Amino acid sequence: METADVVVIGAGVIGAATTLELARRGRRVVCVDAGPGVGAGSTSSSSAIIRFHYSTLDAVLTSWEAAAMWDDLAGHLGGVDPDGMVRFVPTGCLVFDFPGSNRDTVLSMLADVGIDYEELTADEIQGRWPSLDVGDYWPPRSIEDPSFADDAHGVLAGYFTPQAGFIDDPMRAAGNFMFAARRFGATVRLNTEVTEIRQAGGRVTGVTFADGSGIDAPVVINVGGPASGRLNAMAGVADEMRIGHRPLRQEVHVAECPSGFRMSDGTATLVTDVNLGTYFRPQLGDTLIVGGTEPDCDPLEWLDDPSVYNEFPTAEHFERSMMRLARRVPELGIPHRPVGLAALYDASDDWVPIYDKSSLEGFFMACGTSGNQFKNAPLSGVFMAELVDAAERGVDHDVNPITWTGPRTNRPINLGAFSRLRDKTITSGTVLG
Repeated sequence: METADVVVIGAGVIGAATTLELARRGRRVVCVDAGPGVGAGSTSSSSAIIRFHYSTLDAVLTSWEAAAMWDDLAGHLGGVDPDGMVRFVPTGCLVFDFPGSNRDTVLSMLADVGIDYEELTADEIQGRWPSLDVGDYWPPRSIEDPSFADDAHGVLAGYFTPQAGFIDDPMRAAGNFMFAARRFGATVRLNTEVTEIRQAGGRVTGVTFADGSGIDAPVVINVGGPASGRLNAMAGVADEMRIGHRPLRQEVHVAECPSGFRMSDGTATLVTDVNLGTYFRPQLGDTLIVGGTEPDCDPLEWLDDPSVYNEFPTAEHFERSMMRLARRVPELGIPHRPVGLAALYDASDDWVPIYDKSSLEGFFMACGTSGNQFKNAPLSGVFMAELVDAAERGVDHDVNPITWTGPRTNRPINLGAFSRLRDKTITSGTVLG
């Protein structure tokens, strides 16, 4: 058996960031992934949005601290990847109001943390982005509902965070983190499926692979994305968790930007629109990436087996996505054929990630991260390294949750907010967290 100090299972952007942080703290780290490339799983399908409107203070602080790391990624990584560095593209983010939103709570947290925002009336939104319809269509409806085509019953205000944006290549981002990890001595094994989490005497002892080989290690970290539930069950720790997580099939679609709402002339912005059940962001090439915000009228496609799912966008989902987008962007028109992708995301019950230890000594997990944690990847790796360090010091994180103080805000972030044993967090109940 090969030996290591740590095995990280999963080479997505959070697995790569975790590998980096542990390697730069002097550990011999091996990152393994069943897939063919670093970042080739859920990470490659991420919308890669960088935003700050979350439902809890710890989540707002995490996103703001992580944004500073993205803004100076070479500095955070300790060097430049010769294969190319990703770029943060600032667009700002417009958030439309909707009945029952926690807008006031979110804005008070943004103000408390020091994140810029502007409150905008419907007229101000229309004046700044003439391509956007500011009608109130609440609640979101299925496109089969006859009332879907009803006229707006009012207009919407909202708020705008100018420092939001997106990362231009999510898969390349994972590559950037892994390049840095390798510089600190980490190794990567791809096309390597974990079939056993070995343990003895109440602690993890290593992993075994499908080909019969394995690695002896006193620390194993589950960052397996859609496979992480299976890995937790394999380790015997799934039943202890109060917060569940499982694979969710999602589709993200692509449409052409209308005139007056384009990256090329600086007129487009990221838009969060729970009022209609959609979000969209511009990207280079003057197209829009369009996703959903899990409105009650849409059935969610939860899966028990992440190895079996439709990997292609469907006409049904595409039509629904485009019809909602066309309500908000009337110039759009309706494209004629599905363009986009389908992928699996590991989502938790409350859309808050799980960054935690487990009752199996030496076994840690970063689960339920898909959908809204790409933006926090640089800091997620730090959190996992802090949890490992704390356990080695004899700290019981379940009893005395550790904190991490961010250099940007000098404010502590309570890692207990991401515990597997937490009560369900009150959030938006959507991918927005």
